[in-house]
Amino acid sequence: MQKTVEVFGDFLDALPSCPEQLVLNFSPSNAPPQKRWKNNGLSADFLADYLVTCLASSEESNDRERQQAEIKDSVSFIANELLENSMKFSNTQRIDSTQIKLYFDIDRILFITQNSICPETARTFQTYIQKIMDSDPEELYITQLEENAENHSDSGLGLLTMLNDYSARLGWKFEQDAEYQDTITVTTMVQLPMETSP
Repeated sequence: MQKTVEVFGDFLDALPSCPEQLVLNFSPSNAPPQKRWKNNGLSADFLADYLVTCLASSEESNDRERQQAEIKDSVSFIANELLENSMKFSNTQRIDSTQIKLYFDIDRILFITQNSICPETARTFQTYIQKIMDSDPEELYITQLEENAENHSDSGLGLLTMLNDYSARLGWKFEQDAEYQDTITVTTMVQLPMETSP
């Protein structure tokens, strides 16, 4: 089946051969948003706890404990933001699951989320991605803060925080099957260097 594919940012088609990985699938749900947000936070914390446990060393020290706490906070924040975005913008007319994958090795942590969105949402998202790629992340962050203050909102800061505070590299792939014109599969990738976790 022929697919239309568009790629933005730092997206890796060939995934690294990471020795450790964790995958969570979320089935479509009619649960209210408040309940889903809570589940997103619980899932993000689980991913963070799992990763820190795998990285635990027998040589514990204050520096090591501090580094693990920083990694845990980074993973929890990024995973929660990715899950919230995936759930918030998913195409509710589809029965596709939302998926998050966590790959990690000594050099980096790789987050991958995948979900279905409608074409109109995809176009809006692609416009925003292009804006991020064409702008200075710090300036765009400040501009977004000002807009949020005017609109009494807190939206639009997650991806910018990943870029500014976590030195993350972001990438996206949009795929549309010719047979299904009402939906697009979007894969979001975040690469977090281990040494630059705040």
